[in-house]
Amino acid sequence: MASTSATSQVQDSLALTKLEPELVLLIFIHGFKGTDETFGEFPQRLQHILSETIPHATVEPVVFPAYETKGELDKAVIRFADWLTTLTVEREVASGVGAGKAKIVLCGHSMGGLLAADTLREFVNSRPDKDAPLWPKIVACIAFDTPFYGLHPFVVKNSVTKVAQYANTATTVGSALLGSFAGFTAKKATQTPAQSAPAQQSAWGKWAGPAAYAVGGAILAGAAAGGAYYKKDDLTQGFSWATDHMKYVGNLWDEAALEQRIEALINIERDHGVVFRNLYSRLPPNPPEFLTSRTFIVLPKYGSRSKDHFLPASNGIAADEIHGHTGMFGGSTNDGYYQLGLASAKIIRDAITSSRGIFQEITKANPITDETGSKD
Repeated sequence: MASTSATSQVQDSLALTKLEPELVLLIFIHGFKGTDETFGEFPQRLQHILSETIPHATVEPVVFPAYETKGELDKAVIRFADWLTTLTVEREVASGVGAGKAKIVLCGHSMGGLLAADTLREFVNSRPDKDAPLWPKIVACIAFDTPFYGLHPFVVKNSVTKVAQYANTATTVGSALLGSFAGFTAKKATQTPAQSAPAQQSAWGKWAGPAAYAVGGAILAGAAAGGAYYKKDDLTQGFSWATDHMKYVGNLWDEAALEQRIEALINIERDHGVVFRNLYSRLPPNPPEFLTSRTFIVLPKYGSRSKDHFLPASNGIAADEIHGHTGMFGGSTNDGYYQLGLASAKIIRDAITSSRGIFQEITKANPITDETGSKD
């Protein structure tokens, strides 16, 4: 009843408010080694829901073109900020809504959430003065399974184990399946670049492809909950083929920077009204091996300011945390896919409504329920 009453109040407020046509741009940013196909049909689904529920608004989803996830993150921020600025100007002119009128919602998956967050911080900090309005007019920064505090240590541990299993399998199968890989052994697979011959490096690069796919790229895409859990050198051993990308994901090792980023996002929401949420994949317990629910990311500590900004998104069919992470945007890989869309739409709708000066309670610390309506 409370929810119905709140909805009625918002509708009454809208009825009494003269609304100008608005343009809402949903900007989707993939993560480490992601592609333009990362989000599947999720952007179009979100567009449909929002178009039906936000009056006087044209909603347009735009996927940031696939980009190289290597080098320093701050350089990626500059490239993305330039692209977003150009896009915003073009869309504002084409739509006729006027300069500074388009409302932007940043939606980043995995490391894409870090790129979105740091771009928002850059726009806020680069204003000519503290009283200047934010432009582009970002109204929400929504992350999907972004490791703001790093990757859960269990995921790292299990990933390393799987890679070791693949190396052992390569040795056992030998020429029967690997052909030219017949002489390729687990020992060679784990040699450092200085110990390996160029030909062996190439063979490892080819074999590591499917191995990396099996672990969802997690070792490199988020290889730690800060530096506190496992040594970086141990995790990257044998992965010389990806050294160009380590600077990009190296941000997950800087614990102080991780904390500063979260604090900045919370302060931006408080001071500028830019809603910040992280919808993280949560797998249910699976006794006897797993007695508690599992996550791909490290969650905020109890009592943390950020706790209410992290919302669980249930996935009861993913085989493990990595599949839950990479399969977040597919109905066949996530049985909570449709609920994820509804929850995301509510956050965005409430952010747009609040930006119009019509305030209501934005979803915060409200677990996303499964299809039965029960909470995790």
